[in-house]
Formats: sequence, C-alpha cells, structure tokens
Amino acid sequence: MSIAEWIAQYGYWAVLVGCLLEGESVLLVAGFAAHQGHLQLPWVLLTAFAGGSLGDMFFYGLGRRYGRWLTVRLWRYRSRMRRVQGWVRRYDAWVIVAVRFLYGVRVLGPVAIGAGGFPWQRFVAFNLLGAAIWSCLIGGAGYVAGQSLSLWFGDVDQHEGWVIAGAVGVLVLVHLFQGWRARRRDLAEANN
Repeated sequence: MSIAEWIAQYGYWAVLVGCLLEGESVLLVAGFAAHQGHLQLPWVLLTAFAGGSLGDMFFYGLGRRYGRWLTVRLWRYRSRMRRVQGWVRRYDAWVIVAVRFLYGVRVLGPVAIGAGGFPWQRFVAFNLLGAAIWSCLIGGAGYVAGQSLSLWFGDVDQHEGWVIAGAVGVLVLVHLFQGWRARRRDLAEANN
C-alpha cells in the first residue's frame, strides 16, 4: 500500500484521533494531503473541528469532575494549571479560544479551566469557536504549505513521501524541544 492509498483510507481517522489530543502535526500533514488530492480539505477541517472540540470538552469534564484529585496527582503540572486559571481570571473566556494554540497547556488547559469551575455553557461556546478558528488556521497552513512546495519544486507528487516524513520529523522535533523546555520550566518553578 502506497502512502497516498494509506492516507486516502485512514487519513480522516488519523485526523480525528490526532485532534482529540494535540493535533497540530496531524492537521498540518492532512492539509498538505488535501492539497495533493488525497483528502478533501472541507472534510479535513470538519474532522479536525470535531476532534479538537470533543477532546477539549472531554478534558474540561475531567477537570470539572476530578479537578482536586488531578491537581494533587499531577503535581508536576500544578504551576501550568495555576497559570491557566490566572489567565481565565484575567482574560475570561478568550483563554479557551487561545489555549489550543499554546504548547504545554493544550491538554492541561481545559482540565485547569474545568477544575476552576468555569461555567460549562460558556466553555462549550468558546471551545467551539476556538476549534473552528484552530482547524481552519492549522489545516489551511498545511494546504498552503503544499501549494508553496508545488510552486517551488514543481511536481511534489514524486517526493511527497519524503515531504510528509520530513514535515512529521520536523514537527516531532519541535514538539520534543518545546516539551523539554516546558519540563525544565516546571522543575525550576517547583524548586523555587
């Protein structure tokens, strides 16, 4: 099975599952695959919207139900959770829109917001708005990247396997680096 066949067969499921958690890497690659004609961009964006919004609602529900228990158990992330709750007090519901764009609090953000007792009706409304903006921006960026690569290199179809592997590799390295930095910051804050 070629990469193109694999993407066409499992691409939407990969977007859904990937967007339930972090999703940026998967969504960028799916946007590129849509430009290549393996997926349809509207379905990629709709699937990412569904996965992103459902994932955040799930994590909000966890925080709402088990917030105190999670705060004790996830002591390493307590400072990030407090930071998100401080942002909510300062900027209100717009933090819900922005949190999905911030590495290191993408999953912890909704947990912290739920643990802080933020009203669920407002969370759902702003979460849906944030998921719509996020899916269009990130999926669109992948699509535009495919368009740019086609303009620069001509026929990307010959090298799309390498392009996708390279893009995933770069995104994984960026995520690992950002995770390493976030862990160092958390440990420094815990030691102070």
